[in-house]
Amino acid sequence: VQLQASGGGLVQAGGSLRLSCAASGIIFHIYNMYWYRQVPGKQRELVADITSGGKTNYADSVKGRFTISRDNGKNTVYLQMNSLKPEDTAVYYCNVDVSWRPNSRPNNYWGQGTQVTVSS
Repeated sequence: VQLQASGGGLVQAGGSLRLSCAASGIIFHIYNMYWYRQVPGKQRELVADITSGGKTNYADSVKGRFTISRDNGKNTVYLQMNSLKPEDTAVYYCNVDVSWRPNSRPNNYWGQGTQVTVSS
């Protein structure tokens, strides 16, 4: 399974960006999908996640500003980021739990990361 993330960039504080991450390869079912972020010198932190049924969860720092969604037909997860702050600057990674055949345990995969920079 390969994950291709896109949508990062440079934006002013208060602006918006939309990240996308498409999964490809041998996929039977995608379970949870996640967005993480990491700043140099700090641990990678969970930003948001979404179940296959659409239930979402957010870090307190992004609640009300970020929205995670998914398109199961396209095997894609999105992260709409509004009201961006300089402290949102990080490399954002997508992460998914995927099974490649029926009745198999899911494996976990990481995307390559996309840089988000918010200027003040």
